[in-house]
Amino acid sequence: MIEIEGLKKSYGTKTVLDGVHLTVPDGAVFGLVGINGAGKSTLLRLIADVLRPDAGVIRIDGESITGNAEKRRELFFLPDDPYYASGTTVEKLIGLYQTFYPFDKAVFERFAGAFHLELRTPIRNFSKGMKRQAFAALALAARPRYLLLDEAFDGLDPLARLELKRGLIEMEGSTVLISSHSLRELEDICNGFALLDGGTVADAGDIHDALGKVHKFQIALEAPVTREDLPFECLSFEAEGRVAKFIVRGDREEIVQKLRALSPLFVEEIAVDFEELFLCEVQKRGYVS
Repeated sequence: MIEIEGLKKSYGTKTVLDGVHLTVPDGAVFGLVGINGAGKSTLLRLIADVLRPDAGVIRIDGESITGNAEKRRELFFLPDDPYYASGTTVEKLIGLYQTFYPFDKAVFERFAGAFHLELRTPIRNFSKGMKRQAFAALALAARPRYLLLDEAFDGLDPLARLELKRGLIEMEGSTVLISSHSLRELEDICNGFALLDGGTVADAGDIHDALGKVHKFQIALEAPVTREDLPFECLSFEAEGRVAKFIVRGDREEIVQKLRALSPLFVEEIAVDFEELFLCEVQKRGYVS
């Protein structure tokens, strides 16, 4: 289990994290979301002990991670832009990771085949997507207890994204903490999330529980629809003439009763996805017009 209490981190005069409290349970596939600059990468680097916090504590299984070499061996951190020497090949990295991790060669060969990896070609000659696939295959094969992924889906084509999602779901006994702007990908695999905003965790919990608390409807009235016609506060609202679509938080049955009281021409409920929920949250905070 990862426990974070009162975590603070600044770069010069810029405060990035300002009192983060978060718990990531064992065995979770946990998504970190937030706008650019919200502190997702910084938080992952702090958990990996690549950076040191200005204040607060990060505990892995009850032990502080700061300077804890033994606990760091249980972590695999894959940054957005991994470092490698100019002559590094995938084959050389396999040898390196076999030294530190319970490296599963069969798992690696499976993903190397799926990604069509060239093991003896210098990684510097790979495209961005191929680099990401190579390091993803290595990370999955390392079988760490804690896998930290920063923008794991960035640069991957749809088939590679599918393979990576399958690999993450199959990591039994591991806890995965992943930041990504690909929110639909996170919805497919994550059972928990945390939204970083303003240097703190603005919202966190189970993704499907969070989605179950918001509802999206399409409605048509006799006259053009305005936001003021609806007897509740909308998280999002768009209208074209007599037809409107909106997202609202609350009890579904109460919302439906209030809509029926408007004598609509029709009412239709539409599924809400995680990306829409995220957009509603950032709009509420004034980031999106």
